[in-house]
Amino acid sequence: MKKSDCLIYCNCGAGIISAEKQNQLAHLIKQQNIDVFELHDLCAFSLNEKGFLNSLEESFDNKFIAACYPRAIKHMFLQNRIGLSNYKALNYRELTAEQIIEGITPAGDEKGDTNYVVMKTGLTVPAWYPVIDKSRCTLCGQCARFCVFGVYRFDKKNLEVVSPLSCKNNCPACGRTCPSYSIIFPRLPENSVLTGAEPGNGTNKNKNIAKEGFFVLLNERNNTRRNIFRQDEIQLAEDEKRKATEELKKGLIKK
Repeated sequence: MKKSDCLIYCNCGAGIISAEKQNQLAHLIKQQNIDVFELHDLCAFSLNEKGFLNSLEESFDNKFIAACYPRAIKHMFLQNRIGLSNYKALNYRELTAEQIIEGITPAGDEKGDTNYVVMKTGLTVPAWYPVIDKSRCTLCGQCARFCVFGVYRFDKKNLEVVSPLSCKNNCPACGRTCPSYSIIFPRLPENSVLTGAEPGNGTNKNKNIAKEGFFVLLNERNNTRRNIFRQDEIQLAEDEKRKATEELKKGLIKK
């Protein structure tokens, strides 16, 4: 028989929130009338414990997820064929611990037999890997061509992450080169489109205003700034790739 609600709490090992905030959140969660699964961590479970996550769909009607950006969670689940539905993602990168608790609204009012379970995966390699937002991907293949570690498989009709654990920690370089902001790194310790924040559409809805000289000039200046920013991003990506390659070579030499 299904229970009404459960909470998946990602105890992230990537340091995207402070240890103080993690401890505060765990303390408040334990006081709630809801079954809790504290996972170390959601990225690793989505890659290595798909069966467990899919079993929650059969056991609970509603799922709350205290983790990172909803866009990152959604496409991580899609990429790894995790069929969780009726879930509400609560982003602890931006929400306070109190706001997370306010967002948890269990269906049952009475105190029942609730459990708090701490779970760790057997995955020994840190689960640092890219997640593809296929709703934005244009299949340009730039990420696959940029990556030198064999993480992707690409043809003109499809892009896949085929070797996720070949991805090098702290090398989100391929994502920085993506022109459509389709690559997400949930474990990257920055709050940006690259970690799952919603991209702005960047469109000017008022075409009449755009035609007037002042606004045309303003748009040109903004485009120039964006191009400079993009060049900086590409340079940063090259630096990250070079550093990851050097670390890989050092590791092979030691072996």
